[in-house]
Amino acid sequence: MTRTHQRPAARAAVVAATAALALGLAACSGSSSAADKVAVVGYSVPQPAYDALEAAFQKTDAGKGVTFTSSFGASGSQSKAVAAGQKADYVAFSVGPDVQNLVPAKVDAGWDADATKGNVSDSVVVIVTRKGNPVHIAGWDDLVKPGVKIVTADPASSGSAKWNILAAYEHEVATGGSEADAKAYLTKFFGNTVSRASSGAVALTQFLGGTGDVLISYENEAIAARQAGNDVDYVVPDDTFLIENPAAVTKTAGEPAKNFLAFVKSDDGQKIFASKGFRPVSTTVEVGTVEGANDPAKPFPTPEHVTTIADLGGWDAVNKKFFGDAGLVTAIEGAS
Repeated sequence: MTRTHQRPAARAAVVAATAALALGLAACSGSSSAADKVAVVGYSVPQPAYDALEAAFQKTDAGKGVTFTSSFGASGSQSKAVAAGQKADYVAFSVGPDVQNLVPAKVDAGWDADATKGNVSDSVVVIVTRKGNPVHIAGWDDLVKPGVKIVTADPASSGSAKWNILAAYEHEVATGGSEADAKAYLTKFFGNTVSRASSGAVALTQFLGGTGDVLISYENEAIAARQAGNDVDYVVPDDTFLIENPAAVTKTAGEPAKNFLAFVKSDDGQKIFASKGFRPVSTTVEVGTVEGANDPAKPFPTPEHVTTIADLGGWDAVNKKFFGDAGLVTAIEGAS
């Protein structure tokens, strides 16, 4: 019997070809390609909602085979990280300027040209208290009484803080006060503030850990805290501020990220937001019961007066007046 012997080089070529074929087959039948991966970079507050949104999207036809990586933190810091080169296909921030700051380098102009102006969720500013409201907080005026200890976030890094502070300021204006009255109120407010956390989520963690008497936060944060089993109460003030949270895809994002944004804005996506305590931007979604709300069957009451960022002239005007180097809040914080 004649045996055929392969030369070493020939054998090596066969082995290499076989390995390449095996790897190719594994790639075809196994993990998703880079094009099917979506990098989400967002502010800290809605992380539970995005965890649920990602899982639900993966069960849709458009989401099959799509995988996610997520990074959550203070809104302003996250926006700066993306601007500096952090990988992002989908960005979700607390305030519009944190998205706009990525235009045109990372996000296309016109990202906010749709019916919801780029926003994917709403909320309102509320006052979170210990269970049973032991310091008897009924509204904004009670926060500046002697001895009340306030926890909020820091506007230098957190979009959540900006909403909180604007709500406190506008309380005075909404109830007939002058701008001088509103400034005096904020001065007392900051005088009672015992913690300015880096983000809304960190502020909540500090409050749950025992810091302060009250937490100024999003309505959805209070609801989520209750859903997680924490013994807190919350007050929706008669006058408050509408929180509008935007999202966008980046210029390098593929179809999966674009499809995910469409899902987030769909009624299915909006219902998930609502289940986590956010007020949907869709006018057609059926909210249903929201566990953790003061009234789960009617989870989103309409306050007597709600101020919007548009009422104040938009974010450019607001940031200059309140949070810029010569801003009113900047000066008050510096002196407190």
